[in-house]
Amino acid sequence: MDHVFFYIALAFLLTHEMDAVRCHEWRIFPGLSRLKDQTGFVVFTLLHVPLYALLFWGLFGREDNEALIRGLNVFFIVHVGLHLLFLKHPKNEFTSALSWILIAGAGLFGLLSLLV
Repeated sequence: MDHVFFYIALAFLLTHEMDAVRCHEWRIFPGLSRLKDQTGFVVFTLLHVPLYALLFWGLFGREDNEALIRGLNVFFIVHVGLHLLFLKHPKNEFTSALSWILIAGAGLFGLLSLLV
């Protein structure tokens, strides 16, 4: 299978997004943090529908997806940095080992994908 490390990174990231709902990530997201909690949850969740649709179309609906894969690998790495940047945010709930395995796993396998 081509891009095995990329698909592992993507699996980590998509699972992290499930965890992000549990951890109320919208509370630390610029813009969404100003919304009432229920509204933030709804907006955060619904924003993932077009994001996932575009992601899947870009990956599986086109033959030339190499640039997208490289860009996403870079994003997986930058994403780890963003979580480190917001580590001390008072509403950050990404404190469990599982949360950090998912976040770091996406970054690590994104890096491996770029290197291989």
